Amino acid sequence: MKIAIIGATGFVGSKLVKEAADRGLQVTAIARNAEKTEPGNINKVSVDVNNVDELSEVLKGHDTVISAYNAGWTNPNIYDDFLAGSRAIQEASKRAGVKRLIVIGGAGSLYTAENQQLVDTEGFPEEIKPGALAARDYLNILKEEKELDWAFFSPAIEMHPGITTGRTGKYRLGKDHPVVDENNVSKLSAEDVAVVLIDEAQHPKHHHQRFTAAY
Repeated sequence: MKIAIIGATGFVGSKLVKEAADRGLQVTAIARNAEKTEPGNINKVSVDVNNVDELSEVLKGHDTVISAYNAGWTNPNIYDDFLAGSRAIQEASKRAGVKRLIVIGGAGSLYTAENQQLVDTEGFPEEIKPGALAARDYLNILKEEKELDWAFFSPAIEMHPGITTGRTGKYRLGKDHPVVDENNVSKLSAEDVAVVLIDEAQHPKHHHQRFTAAY
């Protein structure tokens, strides 16, 4: 299986590259500076995702594209940049003839028990709100996509460097509401996010829909 991972040097993207390579998949690691990717038996390609023509050439021949694209949480233009980059990846995947696109978005578009999206709830962190709104709005754009077999992944509410469980290989799946444990906590390590997504790439379960996962 040949898989392209966009955002390969990032917090989640780097874990995806390792998980896919450890499983023996053919991995193309794509980033603005792909040489920062950890050493391994992978193909590293540096490209700006907004260059649709160049990106589509890189994506040709792949079975699946996983986008871990992030416009940068400290980027003051994160909302517009995330939407532009995500649209470019979507278009490049189609031009390349790739049929399967898995996009990593945020947890902000998940719904509470009262069917309110988390990003709209009182107390949602202001510092990540523009990025969360961008991911929520891109999910609505993706729902109109008919050509690609897409899936949109919303991580657990707690998925950050402070989650130190590492790779357990264990998780529970959900769709539009957070998966929580017996303490009402929704948590997953970046390493296990990679497990979830490479499992989805190898054995697709979600088509034209969003899904989530947590312990």
